[in-house]
Amino acid sequence: MELLELHNITKKYPGVIALNDVSISFREGEVHALVGENGAGKSTFIKTISGAVQPNEGKIVFDGVTYDHLTPQKSLELGISVVYQEMIQFEAMSVADNLFMSNGSDAGFFVNDAERNKKTAELLEKFQCHVSPKTWVRELSMANRQIVEICKAILRKARVLILDEPTASITVEEQRRLFDVIRELKKQGVTIIYISHRLDELFEICDRVSILRDGRYIDTLDISDTDKQGLIKLMVGRELSENYPVKDNPPEKEVVLKVDNLSGNGVRNISFELHKGEILGFAGLVGAGRTELMHLLYGAAGIEAGTVTMNGKTLSIRTPSDAMKAGIGLIPEDRKWQGCFLEKPIYWNISIANIKSLCNGPFISSSKEAALADHYGQRMRIKAPDYRVNAGTLSGGNQQKVVIAKSLASLPEILIFDEPTRGIDIGARYEIYQLMIDLTKEGKSILMVSSDMEELLGMSERIVVLHEGEQTGTIERPEFSQERVLALASGL
Repeated sequence: MELLELHNITKKYPGVIALNDVSISFREGEVHALVGENGAGKSTFIKTISGAVQPNEGKIVFDGVTYDHLTPQKSLELGISVVYQEMIQFEAMSVADNLFMSNGSDAGFFVNDAERNKKTAELLEKFQCHVSPKTWVRELSMANRQIVEICKAILRKARVLILDEPTASITVEEQRRLFDVIRELKKQGVTIIYISHRLDELFEICDRVSILRDGRYIDTLDISDTDKQGLIKLMVGRELSENYPVKDNPPEKEVVLKVDNLSGNGVRNISFELHKGEILGFAGLVGAGRTELMHLLYGAAGIEAGTVTMNGKTLSIRTPSDAMKAGIGLIPEDRKWQGCFLEKPIYWNISIANIKSLCNGPFISSSKEAALADHYGQRMRIKAPDYRVNAGTLSGGNQQKVVIAKSLASLPEILIFDEPTRGIDIGARYEIYQLMIDLTKEGKSILMVSSDMEELLGMSERIVVLHEGEQTGTIERPEFSQERVLALASGL
């Protein structure tokens, strides 16, 4: 039975057709994947379902009733809930408060905390989430935050649940638990729309898959009737013979960065060397301290002990400005909150890190600024109608390209890539991987944090493994294996 149908949906923005005559239907009680490159139209399509975007043309049919468009309120009333990749939660409030905040489940003027906590505990236990209802959301892992959002949808009696990149920042074990939750919801007749760039997992959890490309509908297939390469070809319109480009330039012997017994920001006694032209990977489970370590190196957190030496000179890094002056650039994990100024134009985002070079006296040269943005924008192949549009209007992959362009414009010698392809499609991933290799050929060196095991093994030349803030080992490429990395990441 078709529960949700979208017919001939078209959405136009100035200079861009985000969706062009797209028709897709979703069955009751199925897990239906929605895939496509960044900019393919997935976000606009989901926002059309949730009521955040009103199409210019087309119809939406829900449970046999036809609508010209939905509003956010109507979408919720129908039982449509979205768990976004960047979740909107009240971090300084409890799990129970987050669940009931927008559900209107308390009658009268008084809140029954005991009843709230009881219902919350029952829901959490149902999904093997062993946390207290009184725990503040900011203390939860990413996987448990997702379960809180799913529980919120259940309280709203969701009939359609949209999961946007749900495994982007969770461990293998947390992914298994999430899949168990999805299977349970499927048994209850909930329709799951599953968006992910990790194509392997689609074959484990999904029933059907629909493909979008450049705002157009390409096809819908039973997942059993295709494979990963087949999906990639439909997504990008061409075949990608390899997931990772070949890096044929080995690192030089020269050590550009030496870290000795570095402590602070939750990590302890970390030591490693980074060679010129090397991609050095950092592995660990959620909470291992990888991002915290990178923040120390970038001056975003205070160093308590240890030394950082770059090109033989001991650095005193107290602020990100100190790191940038030393020649260290950061592409942060959270591009929306830490990487991009979403309400500012693309050219402004790219030029802001190197603004002094664009000045004629006290004034910014608009021609220099435009030339800089054009140079790095073209190098990153940022897809936009104009570099004057705000970064917030771009797809996730293109926002990531803006963040990388901004960092490159500051002319760093060492680049920190923290989850470089989080939430990015397979085609854009390949472009970023090739860019990383090209940067090493130019003599730059890279520190790469990734939760994607395949990415770590495919791109790194050595891997430093962390567990609960401590270094458990460094693995050379001949010793690479998923089992070895996971063992060290688990403290074994």
